[in-house]
Amino acid sequence: MGQRALDVQFLDLAPVRVALTSPHDRDILDLAVPALAGLAAGPLVSLVDTAFVGQLGRVPLGALGVNTSIFSMTFVIFNFLAYGTTPRVGKAVGNDDRAEAGRVVMRALTLAVGAGIVALVALQALARPILVLMGASEELMAPALAYLRIRALAGPAVLLITASHGAFRGYQDTRTPMVVTLGFNVVNGGLDPLLIFVLDWGLAGAGAATAIGQWIGALTFLVLLLKARRDELGIELRWPDLHTLVPFLKVGRDLFLRTASLVGTMTLATAVAARVGVTAVAAHQVAAQLWTFLALLVDALAVAAQALVSKHLGADASNTARRVSNRLLQWGLVVGVGLGLGFWALRPVLPGFFTDDPDTIQALRSVYLFVVLLQPLNGLVFVGDGIYMGAEAFLYLAKAMIGTALAAALVLLLVVPMGWGLTGVWWGITTLMAGRLLTLAIPYARKTLFARETA
Repeated sequence: MGQRALDVQFLDLAPVRVALTSPHDRDILDLAVPALAGLAAGPLVSLVDTAFVGQLGRVPLGALGVNTSIFSMTFVIFNFLAYGTTPRVGKAVGNDDRAEAGRVVMRALTLAVGAGIVALVALQALARPILVLMGASEELMAPALAYLRIRALAGPAVLLITASHGAFRGYQDTRTPMVVTLGFNVVNGGLDPLLIFVLDWGLAGAGAATAIGQWIGALTFLVLLLKARRDELGIELRWPDLHTLVPFLKVGRDLFLRTASLVGTMTLATAVAARVGVTAVAAHQVAAQLWTFLALLVDALAVAAQALVSKHLGADASNTARRVSNRLLQWGLVVGVGLGLGFWALRPVLPGFFTDDPDTIQALRSVYLFVVLLQPLNGLVFVGDGIYMGAEAFLYLAKAMIGTALAAALVLLLVVPMGWGLTGVWWGITTLMAGRLLTLAIPYARKTLFARETA
């Protein structure tokens, strides 16, 4: 069947064929669509938890908010259990070495258990000081402390789930994680009303529902990996040697530096918006949450990038990895443009869904165009991140993010003294995203990324 195509310059020094269809589209969609469902499950269930807890009143809702921030920050440093596992399993699968893929999975699960126990003990021992550091008032302290201690019991489960997602993605399977994730989140949602209202456990019931759901998810993943599909996946039940865990820890270091720089910049943006004024920070919160939620669609493509690039590099097919990457970037750009256009079409009505305050709506509309125009750029950046992770270029990502974050921070720190207002805050975020695109594009355009990683 013939293909219509045109030649364009696309993040490369030579023309790339941009076709309306591609032989790689099926593989991309088979991975990205289930990944999207899995990625969306977490935020949607958090909304359900918030809705149930919100019925208990202002204090439980505030306590839940504090804890949500704590757990988000605590476990983000362990995302290397997914990002480090996927490319290593993917390369082994591409090289048709199931035994090595199985060994990688056992290393990831071992680290997940160890790190999860450390996180559990630390959260239990430091629960009150952590809540004080987060600004929890005496009014919030008791319910927040009860929720934190219960939810922390699922620390090892959360990290086992994270590692399992990385393993299945490496095996080119995002459907299994989707089904398991949706399943244990349904359990969580079903237990919420029972424990919160019927048994009258209040906020503690919400924490118990989440912990039970996460342990069910973790145990389901372990049964699948270590029993039901163990032979198929090439997993041998054997403790890994300690020295084989070092590469994972190095990935963890690099990803921590990368993520800390990114989160730190976005936190600084919020802090600067707060100094601009109450209306400004309220509008910024809405804009930032919309911007983050829209990123889910592109994150699904990033998951596909990690899995496919690592598989083709493992098969010593760097040219195929390059072609798949080009197609993924095209998908990212198209999805980003589509999101931007859709977001712009909703401009007359969307701000009113979040606030009825005229000043906040006006402030939100002053930065609305930033959110719209950043979507195509986000599409390229997030997919680019996935490509680099698939190539295991974690150290480069860390260095590039630190430099870019410093440039964005410089812009943000000038906002208040220069009187740039909320638009200045979003110019800082634009600097961050433009810098990320530039640092990703240069090695890719010079064709040094895959050459270096496959040398």
